[in-house]
Amino acid sequence: MNFTIDRQSLDELNLMGKFRSGSVYFLFNKVKTRGGEQLLDQLFSTPLTDEEAINQRVAMFRFFRQAGLEFPFDAGQVGLMREYIDAAGSQGRVATHLHVVLKKTLSSLARDGQYKVLIQGLQATIVTLKKCHAFAAMLAQMGGAYGERAKAIQNILETPALMQLIGTDIYKAIPVKTIAAYDHLLKTKANRSIKQVLHFIAEIDVNITVGSVAAEKGFTWAHALPRQANTLSATNLKHPCIDKAIGNDLQMAVDRNVIFLTGANMAGKSTWMKTIGISLYLAHIGFPVAAQSMEFSIREGIYSSINVADNIALGYSHFYAEVVRVKNAAEATSTGKYLLLMFDELFKGTNVKDAYDGTLAVTEAFAEYRNCLFIVSTHIIEVGEALKAKKNIRFTYMPTIMEGSVPQYTYRLQPGITEDRQGMLIIRNEGILELIGH
Repeated sequence: MNFTIDRQSLDELNLMGKFRSGSVYFLFNKVKTRGGEQLLDQLFSTPLTDEEAINQRVAMFRFFRQAGLEFPFDAGQVGLMREYIDAAGSQGRVATHLHVVLKKTLSSLARDGQYKVLIQGLQATIVTLKKCHAFAAMLAQMGGAYGERAKAIQNILETPALMQLIGTDIYKAIPVKTIAAYDHLLKTKANRSIKQVLHFIAEIDVNITVGSVAAEKGFTWAHALPRQANTLSATNLKHPCIDKAIGNDLQMAVDRNVIFLTGANMAGKSTWMKTIGISLYLAHIGFPVAAQSMEFSIREGIYSSINVADNIALGYSHFYAEVVRVKNAAEATSTGKYLLLMFDELFKGTNVKDAYDGTLAVTEAFAEYRNCLFIVSTHIIEVGEALKAKKNIRFTYMPTIMEGSVPQYTYRLQPGITEDRQGMLIIRNEGILELIGH
């Protein structure tokens, strides 16, 4: 079972973006090694759909957070080791010896740099493996969620050949014959084992980074439940990328699987919906969430419609693009998948009457799919009145407090349907009518 999320939803939630300040990925992209970055990419792009696997990953990250460990490796040396190990090396032992001798000779006669690169790579590998052996032994002794994994790496490094390599003093001259033997060992006989060690180092990089971000930001860990539970609850849930964000509680279940959200422009509706989507995505990759607590049942995908734009290339107007988006969501829902669906201001690209009718009809239809969780926001508060007979819909709103003629926003959810209508007030406050009059 794969987790489904399309490009539009990824963009609307600002999940990816390695170098995009403000993205969720950027928040966690503090790894130190290339291998760590590759593993972080993999984890971020592959949400899990098994509650046991998610809870096991959470336990591992929590272990590293509680341990408060520092990354024990030099990132530069790890990089040199990776380049050295990845270099071609499928030759026999004799051929390897002759190859090393040739490089050393060229180094002396023609100032060729290949021998120096080989020696630097070998030295970096020895130093890194020595640190890795000590660190793996320490983790294995600590036990916990990562003890068995660390013990497996310790066993790899404690084979006689690798222990001899690890014990080499890199500050003393190493005979060419020994260099050739080590080169052959690392690039042929033990190459697969060494690549496992490199992956272990990447894991350590990511685990320590994720634990450190959780500690620094005060994030917590979500607990995964079977998908049939169809629940999503959180206390003091916040947007992870907004400093001093206001937290709110969330409660969705089989008998209350629809949230109908109202509020004025700028009251925080869109941000709240993004907060929910981001948090659920992070929970599915086992990463920490910005909340006091969170519990969720497995989803098979997230589908959002928050910033729908027209599509000139396809000849879509804004309204038609919205219709297509809703159709795609309906098709996904009709398959029986357990999804989170979020729609912000349905059909805002058409007239008020059609928007009212469309929002009402679509919300009523999606509300029948009790295996899905559905959140819809709108300015058209009259739709809420028409939906009150639906027992599985929870009505919430983002309030506006007036200070004289200036609206202030608390960003704290309230139960019910708002009566706030500040559109014309904001227009007047900006002096637009006076400018037009001149």
